[in-house]
Amino acid sequence: MTTEPALEELIAALRCLPGVGNKSARRMALHLLERDRAGARRLSRALEVAADTVGHCSRCRTLTAADTCARCLDPSRDPGVICVVETPGDVLAIEAATDFRGVFHVLLGRLSPLDGIGPSELGLDRLEQRLHDEPVRELILATNASVEGEVTAHYLAEMAARHGVRATRIAQGVPAGGELEYLDAGTLAHALSGRREY
Repeated sequence: MTTEPALEELIAALRCLPGVGNKSARRMALHLLERDRAGARRLSRALEVAADTVGHCSRCRTLTAADTCARCLDPSRDPGVICVVETPGDVLAIEAATDFRGVFHVLLGRLSPLDGIGPSELGLDRLEQRLHDEPVRELILATNASVEGEVTAHYLAEMAARHGVRATRIAQGVPAGGELEYLDAGTLAHALSGRREY
């Protein structure tokens, strides 16, 4: 432990990042303070602006600074095909790796009864409203290949069936327990293009 409270606070703040332990946080803090003060100030400003201005799209729930994100407002996208993902990071991964031109719906999690996460915590009523109100032809189930992701996909497929909407599941190739935002572009592109009926 250091005797400098400001340094300790910076190290503790960096530890909130996923995968960052005490040693990594200390290394980052020391790097910023010893070698990149301009980078530290830029990081500070960017975090403050993002924390104050970025929220969730009122339609698809991805991250945006506007009420409705640019993807939802893009008239060249096909509103009849909705790709359901767990996180905004999954949207970015699919956009970077594929030529998908439909729209998205972000669950901000996955069904996990043991953790107290049910349909209402995922805002599935909003997705069901979209299926009811919009001319949706296909619901692509792009949840992760974990037990909870599969349970969520099954629940969504039943929801789609109630509305007469075709439900497809992204193809395997996504490893069991894999997170979409960490897959290489080729695997993700193959999985999306090879989706199947669910």
